[in-house]
Amino acid sequence: MPTEVVWMMKVVRGFYSVAHAVKLCRPNVICAYPITPQTEIVENIAEMYANGEFENCRYITAESEFAAASILVGASAAGARTFTATCSQGLILMSEVLFNAAGMRLPIVLVNTNRALSAPLSIWNDLQDSMALRDAGIIQLYVENNQEAHDAIPQAYKIAENRKVLLPFMVCMDGFKLTHAYEPVDLLDQSLVDNFLPPYKPEAYLTTKKPLAFGCYAPPHVYMEFRVAMQNAMERAKSVMRDVFREWAEVSGRNWGGHLEVVHPDAKFFVVSMGSIVGLLRKVVEELRKEGIDVGLIKLRTFRPFPAEDLRKELSSAEKIIVLDRSISLGYEGNLSIELKSALYGFSAEIISMVIGLGGRDIPKEFLKDLIKNAILGKEGSGFKGVKEFEEVIP
Repeated sequence: MPTEVVWMMKVVRGFYSVAHAVKLCRPNVICAYPITPQTEIVENIAEMYANGEFENCRYITAESEFAAASILVGASAAGARTFTATCSQGLILMSEVLFNAAGMRLPIVLVNTNRALSAPLSIWNDLQDSMALRDAGIIQLYVENNQEAHDAIPQAYKIAENRKVLLPFMVCMDGFKLTHAYEPVDLLDQSLVDNFLPPYKPEAYLTTKKPLAFGCYAPPHVYMEFRVAMQNAMERAKSVMRDVFREWAEVSGRNWGGHLEVVHPDAKFFVVSMGSIVGLLRKVVEELRKEGIDVGLIKLRTFRPFPAEDLRKELSSAEKIIVLDRSISLGYEGNLSIELKSALYGFSAEIISMVIGLGGRDIPKEFLKDLIKNAILGKEGSGFKGVKEFEEVIP
């Protein structure tokens, strides 16, 4: 029988929606270092911790993001449920440790409040930071709004801690656009989370009773097998995630879809994107359909593991696909476009790769509407969009 759902509707900022969900998941060790626009997530958690709202938990402030991730690697290896949050340069500073965490198969959960990378310095939102870690062996889930971010935290723990997976999990939410935004959020009830997420009981952890080694030296004759094991875990994560997503929909009454969400699945043309921009794209797509343009929308939720099979199924009859990327693989094109083209190899659909909104560049609704309409009509092609004319100066 499903658990009786008890909601507490509050208008809160994205920071709080994440912090409250983390508390309900009963982590044992939280380690943090502040960085804009993530800071208030860990500040909210610190306040809850100081007020005695956490049980069997240790909150640690570190001297850097590298140190925060390092402390959590030790804690997770010792069998603790762990959490941290970061973004941008902080995520990059953590990256050396996070690669190790993935290779050591530690189910650390972190929230990345997506922010542009330097240089030049930018504190505003795009997806370049998390995309830089796409090959780290970390599960990546991108959320559209603060309710989805709130709901994603207990699901992240349940997926990451599954013995078939055991990989770090990064929930990606747009910096400022979500973190600082006030939204009505149905805050979860402790009993619901307790029934959904069991206590973490690792099968392998550091203990004097059964000594083990984590992340030790691997000569060439064994290293590759570790990488194969990580790849197999990512592949298994696809089905584990689908099961957890379905279970969450049953117990919470909120269905965020699977690896992706499809709006108007029978459309001839599709727009594909992820993150908070999807909320705006929903309106744009409906307005274009009222004008007689047969366009649909695919919201990609999981970038790693990449749901190639799901995308091939949903886009098998599409005539044209417009991919809106908020990150760039310099020297090529948008990261999502690269992945999608690979997944759809052999399909006849034309794929238009557009990079928009880097460094927090505004993306007005009418701009998006014209961009998509013109792409469908063949008047707009791939490339950077919304860029001002400038003369490049080479020193």
